[in-house]
Amino acid sequence: METPQEPKEPNKLSAAGWITLAVLLGFLAVSLWYAVKVWNAMAGVRMSGFGWTFLVLGVVVTIALGAGLMALVFYSARHDMDR
Repeated sequence: METPQEPKEPNKLSAAGWITLAVLLGFLAVSLWYAVKVWNAMAGVRMSGFGWTFLVLGVVVTIALGAGLMALVFYSARHDMDR
């Protein structure tokens, strides 16, 4: 016979969790502020066609590498290869 389960309380964040969240949000705010500052400082800079090509290639290769590695992680977990 199955015993009735009591409804679980939602997990509440501890004080350390809230502090960590605040610090991470602070890092995000500072990095966004700096990115906007640098973007505006480079308003007069021009990039050649080669620059745009390699920028796009870098983004595509980085995303493909990340997706491939994540696919391998899920594949190995599903087939019990990570034990």
